[in-house]
Amino acid sequence: MSVIAENIGSIKAKIAKVNAHTQLIAVSKNHDASSVRAAIAAGQTLFGENRVQEATAKFTQIKAEFPSIKLHLIGPLQTNKVKDALKLFDVIETLDREKLAREFAKHNAQQEFFIQVNIGNEPQKAGIAPEAAIDFFKHCTADLKLNVTGLMCIPPVDENPEPFFESLKSINTKLGTHSLKLSMGMSADYELAAAQGADFVRIGTAIFGERNS
Repeated sequence: MSVIAENIGSIKAKIAKVNAHTQLIAVSKNHDASSVRAAIAAGQTLFGENRVQEATAKFTQIKAEFPSIKLHLIGPLQTNKVKDALKLFDVIETLDREKLAREFAKHNAQQEFFIQVNIGNEPQKAGIAPEAAIDFFKHCTADLKLNVTGLMCIPPVDENPEPFFESLKSINTKLGTHSLKLSMGMSADYELAAAQGADFVRIGTAIFGERNS
């Protein structure tokens, strides 16, 4: 068994003890196709990538070989890369501004979209402010007809992530009948995220090791 397979098995076991519903997204940014294939051999089907160009080079052939693979975009997206992103990604987790939403609508995109919420209101981070998330959701779904199925957040570094996970859950609750999927939690805090009801956790280093430069 490869180290990657062992890591995936260990992480999934830890998640299952906390929340059997939580799914693992293996973040393969800056890791090569052979690492992705090792994860696939271990039964992993959900992957996350940060950049369109890198993902296209890595996953075009892999997705052709393995149709069950689902790929999430978890990094920022420039509007001029939207067309390329829509050719490859199944889920866009970084719907973070009005201009990008309109660009997706212009292309009649049918993918699933997660609204990225700037849960800590950090000026250096992208995302919709928590207090604006509900109105932005309504605009994207009602006016732009986008298939928004989730919310995503990245809590502030070096702070207890639990209150921020709670805040994302609260936004979801306020949507009423609109129960969205929650993507929250990474290598350092995925067990906490699962305990808080995450539908997806995004893990790279704990699976693949330190990223290559």
